Amino acid sequence: MKKQRFVLSWEKQLGEPSLSAPLLSERIKSVMASPHAMWNYMSYRDAIKILGMKPEDIYKEGRVDLDPSEWADLGWMTCYAGPPESAVRAMLEQTTAENMNPYSPDLINPLRDVCAQIKFKRERSERFEVIGTEGAQAGISYTLQTFINPGEEVIITDPGYFHFESAILLAGGVPVRIPLTEHNGYRLNPDEVEQTITPRTKVLLVCNPLNPFGTVQTKSELIALAEIAKERNILIIDDFTHNTQRIDPNAVHYTITSLWKETDVDNVISTFSVSHGYGMAGVRLGFLAGHPDLMRACLITKVGLTRLNTNLISQYGALAAIQDDEYVKQSEAIVRRNYTLVKEIIGQIPGITIPVEPQYGFSMVIDVSGTEVSAQELTVALFKRRVAVYPGDGLGNIGATDYIRLNISRPDTWAFDHFRKSLPEAISEAKTGIYREGVVRFFEEKGTERARDILEKINKN
Repeated sequence: MKKQRFVLSWEKQLGEPSLSAPLLSERIKSVMASPHAMWNYMSYRDAIKILGMKPEDIYKEGRVDLDPSEWADLGWMTCYAGPPESAVRAMLEQTTAENMNPYSPDLINPLRDVCAQIKFKRERSERFEVIGTEGAQAGISYTLQTFINPGEEVIITDPGYFHFESAILLAGGVPVRIPLTEHNGYRLNPDEVEQTITPRTKVLLVCNPLNPFGTVQTKSELIALAEIAKERNILIIDDFTHNTQRIDPNAVHYTITSLWKETDVDNVISTFSVSHGYGMAGVRLGFLAGHPDLMRACLITKVGLTRLNTNLISQYGALAAIQDDEYVKQSEAIVRRNYTLVKEIIGQIPGITIPVEPQYGFSMVIDVSGTEVSAQELTVALFKRRVAVYPGDGLGNIGATDYIRLNISRPDTWAFDHFRKSLPEAISEAKTGIYREGVVRFFEEKGTERARDILEKINKN
């Protein structure tokens, strides 16, 4: 039987010749060299190779999701409390020949209106419009492709979402990271942002609530960031994808776009998707919003790159989801319960702490540095026990070998009961060093300066 090939990280062997190498653009070469590019940071998928497992035994029929009845998947960033039943019903009702045959509109008007009012907190007008994208990441990529010239800088956070850097590099930009630690409350400090700006700075990317910490910017911070950017002729991308579920009942979330009555936000492009907050990653639907002049330019880029608009049936599902207040209440309750469970689990295990309590979303970070094993080795040991998590090296330099990001949106408690049982066992096994060689080999094969820095940290343990 012919061996099945997977276009995934474990299939590429060190030194294997590449037909594409001499044909690649400098942009894609820069992405391939980035430690934040897909397959250059370690994830539980790489644990498969280290453990000697077969991908085809885990991922059935080419799918890349883990069976929730068998796996405690705390890694993927989709809200397992979703999708809302209202969204599923709407999509079933709208799955007709009339909706499948024609090319779809960019967005149907009812969805455009609902997004503006409920998520962006504004009415559509001559100064504000909403367009559709294939998820928030696509919206960010279209925006960067539209406004970045080669060599211009984009300010992002460290840690931050994995794929911001790749989108910046593909646009020819230069990512500039601001470290987030206890000293700035794991949020962007406007003074630090202003000090980071150079004559080459073109974009400030604000992820709020922040993936991975779940922290939110204060209203005064957002206004200050908007005013600094306006004064320096900088564009702000305001990504608030994780603002659906509120973990801290006392937390308040503002989007920069919603502050238009208090300061000028015409230089702000906001984005979110139904992938995360509504558990609808598979429908590939996100939104960009801002001044119509900016939106028109982004739409031209989108048409130039893909020509096609978002799926019409998905739009009807999103329309139902965004208006489903009961779903938000139910999913918030699930996330809050699970956060309490994780705190109980962590409190029973020496050496693990929570750097900062999350306020919004369903993403949080635990610091495992006190266990004397790296996050990468612990990831492998947990995966052996059917617990999937992400170590911190893809998120940034801060906490690269110390942090593990968790998804706390599972509606069942089995995943957390299993995590409770598996975590002490995994720590004990990882302490033996049994997975050290496999983790070291992974980073050695990357051959980057960042990989060498991580190896130095791992070898110190």
